[in-house]
Amino acid sequence: MTKTIILKQRPQGKPTLSDFKIISEDTDLIIKDGELSLETLYVSVDPYLRGRMSDAKSYVEPFKLNQPIHSGSIAKVMDSKNDKFKKGDYVSGMIDWKTKQISNGEGLTKVDASKADLSAYLGVLGMTGLTAYTGLTQIGKPKKGETLVVSGAAGAVGSIVGQIGKILGLKVIGIAGTDSKVDMLKSKFGFDEGINYKTTKDMKAAIAEAAPDGVDVYFDNVGGEISDAILFNINRFARTVNCGAIAVYNETELPTSVSVRPFLIKKSALMQGFIVSNFEDKFPEAINQLSSWLAEKKLTYEETIVEGFENIPQAFIDLFEGKNKGKMIVKV
Repeated sequence: MTKTIILKQRPQGKPTLSDFKIISEDTDLIIKDGELSLETLYVSVDPYLRGRMSDAKSYVEPFKLNQPIHSGSIAKVMDSKNDKFKKGDYVSGMIDWKTKQISNGEGLTKVDASKADLSAYLGVLGMTGLTAYTGLTQIGKPKKGETLVVSGAAGAVGSIVGQIGKILGLKVIGIAGTDSKVDMLKSKFGFDEGINYKTTKDMKAAIAEAAPDGVDVYFDNVGGEISDAILFNINRFARTVNCGAIAVYNETELPTSVSVRPFLIKKSALMQGFIVSNFEDKFPEAINQLSSWLAEKKLTYEETIVEGFENIPQAFIDLFEGKNKGKMIVKV
C-alpha cells in the first residue's frame, strides 16, 4: 500500500487541510533497467512551497492540481537496477510526497548516515545550509566587525545564517516571534541580541537599540513591516539579502510597503533577491565548509520533527504560524 499527497485545490490565502488530499492505493513497485524503488523516510516542508501552489508565473513551475506535491526528501533505496545506486543506499532529492515510489535516479544524491543524521541533509547540510551560506557570503559579503540582522532567525535558514555570521566575526541580532525562540537564539546559536517582534511595539526603535552602530547586513526571511523597520537603521553601503517573504506569502491583495528607493539612494545601499540555485557553482565549497564547521562543533542546528506521513500538510501549514524551531521536517 502506497500513500500519496496531492494538491486538491489552490489555496486562497493561508493553506488549509482541505487544499490537500491523501490517496492510498496498492502499487506494485516493479523496476526496469535504470530505475530504483524508494521508501521515503524524511520530508522537508518549506515556506517557498506556498508559491508553487499558486498558478502564477515564477522561477519554478507551479504544482499541478490532482498531482503529487514534491519537496526535498530523504529516502532509502529498496531495490535498484541503476548502476549509480544499490539497495540500502540513502538518497536525497526532490521527491514526490509518496511513501514509496519508483525513480530513474535523476536528481538524487547519495548521503552518508555515518557522518550526520539523515535529517541534517535536509537542513544544515542540504538546501537550508546552502541557502544560508551562499546568500550571506555571496550577497551579504560580511566583514569582521560589522552588524548583521536576521529576520525569521529561529527558522531553518535564519538560525544558520546567524551562526555563520558569528563564525565570521560579526555582531548578530536575531528577530523571532516568541521569548523562547529569542532565548534559543542567544543560548544555543550564540546570537548577541534578540528581538521578539510580536511583543515589540516599535520595531524601528528596538532595532536601533540592539544595533546602535547601525545595520550593515540584513538577511531578510520575512519581508513585511519588520523589513520596513530595518530600512530606517541601515548604514552606508549596507547590503540586504532578500531570501524569503513569509509575512506576505498568503496575502490575497497586493501588500503596501515603505518605498525602499530613498533609503537605498541615501545610504548607497544594495538589496538583492536570490534563489539558491543561482549559486550552484558554490555548492561544493559550501557543503565542505558547513561540514567542517559542524564537525568542529562551531555550527549546530535545531529541528522540529513531526511524526507521520499524513501530517505533512499540517506541518507545512504550521510554518505560517511559527510553530517550528529551526528546520521543520516530517518523519514518515
